[in-house]
Amino acid sequence: MINVRTILVADDDINIRQFLKIRLSYLGYNVIVATNGQEVLSILEKEKLDLIILDIILPQIDGYKVCRILRKFSRVPIILLTALANTLDRIRGLDLGADEYLTKPFAPDELEACIRSLLIRSRKRNDFNPLVIEVGDLKLNIIKKHVFKGGKLIRLTLIEFNLLQLLVDKAGEVLTRTAILDCIWGYTSYRYIDTRVVDVYVHRLRSKLEQDLSAPNLILTIRGKGYMFQIVGN
Repeated sequence: MINVRTILVADDDINIRQFLKIRLSYLGYNVIVATNGQEVLSILEKEKLDLIILDIILPQIDGYKVCRILRKFSRVPIILLTALANTLDRIRGLDLGADEYLTKPFAPDELEACIRSLLIRSRKRNDFNPLVIEVGDLKLNIIKKHVFKGGKLIRLTLIEFNLLQLLVDKAGEVLTRTAILDCIWGYTSYRYIDTRVVDVYVHRLRSKLEQDLSAPNLILTIRGKGYMFQIVGN
């Protein structure tokens, strides 16, 4: 029996709603549409969703608030599809738990690639076994998304945790900014506005984990290449 994935498209633009419903239905997805944030939350109470495509500028409850509410009880993949192209808007959306951030006008092929990638990652996450990773004085609980440093709980956002896990998993290896984008956000880009997001999140991680920001000894910058996690204290 074929497992049909259900996607919710939330946008106040009727043209975008209709276009995505027709195109994604043709690709074999079950598509539900919503016109405002309150409707999204109502649908979530009734339907089992595999993915949400969410505009930020929505009536009643905006997409940011929907993300914040949703992440309190669900890990369903979220793609923010919005006209807001500012880096700060992108960072805010990702901080609130969005998995992808695409700007309008968008390329349908790129959106569809993001959908496929997120559904694969979601399936792998659901099959994931409990793990605790210990490196130096850091301890990462992969299921609870908790990080302890020297026995003290360090509060990280979901994106910060995923970035740290990636760096720890690849300890001793240099990761380029584009490789990090691909692993954490599911797409590859060479645009400065995209790779700059990686720098912002690395700085945030350092501010929470490093003793001296001017001379980091955990997350190293490899000039002209990217970043590397250095094991200290093992």
